[in-house]
Amino acid sequence: MPDTLTNLIDGEQVPAQSAATLDSIEPATGLVHTRVPDSDDADIDAAVAAARAAFPAWSDTPPAERSRLILRLADLIERDLDRLARAESIDSGKPISLARAVDIPRAAANFRFFATAILHTDSAAHQSNLPGPGGAIRALNVTLRKPRGVAGLISPWNLPLYLLTWKIAPAIATGNTAIAKPSEVTPLTAFMLGELAVEAGLPPGVLNIVHGRGPTAGAALVSHPDVPTISFTGGTETGRAIAHAGADTFKRISLELGGKNPNLVFADAELDDAVATSVRAAFTNQGQICLCGSRILVERSIHDEFVDRLVAGAMARRLGDPLDESTEHGALVSEDHLAKVDSYVQLARELGGEIRCGGKRAAPPNNRCKDGAFYEPTVITGLDPACRPQQEEIFGPVVIVTPFDTDDEALAIANATPYGLASMVWTSNLKRAHHVTERLDTAIVWVNCWMLRDLRTPFGGMKHSGLGREGGKDALNFFTEPKNVCIRL
Repeated sequence: MPDTLTNLIDGEQVPAQSAATLDSIEPATGLVHTRVPDSDDADIDAAVAAARAAFPAWSDTPPAERSRLILRLADLIERDLDRLARAESIDSGKPISLARAVDIPRAAANFRFFATAILHTDSAAHQSNLPGPGGAIRALNVTLRKPRGVAGLISPWNLPLYLLTWKIAPAIATGNTAIAKPSEVTPLTAFMLGELAVEAGLPPGVLNIVHGRGPTAGAALVSHPDVPTISFTGGTETGRAIAHAGADTFKRISLELGGKNPNLVFADAELDDAVATSVRAAFTNQGQICLCGSRILVERSIHDEFVDRLVAGAMARRLGDPLDESTEHGALVSEDHLAKVDSYVQLARELGGEIRCGGKRAAPPNNRCKDGAFYEPTVITGLDPACRPQQEEIFGPVVIVTPFDTDDEALAIANATPYGLASMVWTSNLKRAHHVTERLDTAIVWVNCWMLRDLRTPFGGMKHSGLGREGGKDALNFFTEPKNVCIRL
């Protein structure tokens, strides 16, 4: 890996035009491991010019050829699985075993899914027989879908390659050209993807990757007049700013934002499965997944037993060096983020919450990681559902458990947040499952499971959790413009 990364613009690896860089820090050690371009509007302008120039030829490229090139890119990701997984672990602090088993394979799967989906799309057609001034008029209406042009794609630091490719794949598969702005906190695998895109044979300008900070590179991309489409995954406040910035030019915007996801456990649940999955849903990737179940609502008759078993499961997770194959719980992404997580735990203490386990910075697992950002898996009880730790996204290894007595009470607590991304329901009663899932104000509901993801299904959130949907036909439609053609017969 080079000491300083570069941007991919028009098929070439180039530094920021200002030559400015940012330090990229390994969370597990606290040490700088590379430098990333601190790009600005000049770099975005260059990338947009390259993407616009490439768009006519790429949009006219037959779907079968676009598919072939994108599948080649998926092959290269799979070829470099171990190298990419190691880079992802170093960059983000996540266990290398998680990156190898989930993040990198999913990145390849994203490209494979959309590369093949474009070979099976269809167009709507409607035969019409309508009254006219001289009698009935027969016509055929055909709805065409065309790529929209240059797509701006902004992805977060928690699942760097996984979520970046979730945006790139449908954008370029449908014939758009793209400018991707990965998080400056986790730039490594995005840089490596740029190298693989060139090796795969993607024409220059089809995919451009510009590194930099949100207020400079990200803001320039969102506000650029020649970028009609923006797809963003990240924090709710940033999403709100992007929506405002894109409103004046009527950009098409997709926002996948935060979550404060409820996990409802009823007394008739299969308790072994509910506990084991709740541990995984709370602490996978150190709780840094928007889909994590950070609020667990448990029917009172099983509350104490559930909490005891949840605490045991949390304490059994092996915290260690992210590069150790046996590690289950790695480092948080940064010292700043650790401080944020810890501030919520301290607030919970002040509000009378009981810290059942964790609640503090973890001891370093080895000398290499002596200055790493490690935080213990934390379980808290005894908090009012309306308090800030129960309402605001902590995005760390912290879960809060609350008892309930009736189905209606569980639903009221579950829905009483500004967020509406995902939820879980644990019950063996099919009637209850239907009743509860229909009334949960979340766009995704898992019943007796968590994180089972079929890429054909719509993904996104309600309320402050987002705007629009990704995945399957929703993604294909988002990156294309429908045009109805009416032909009189």
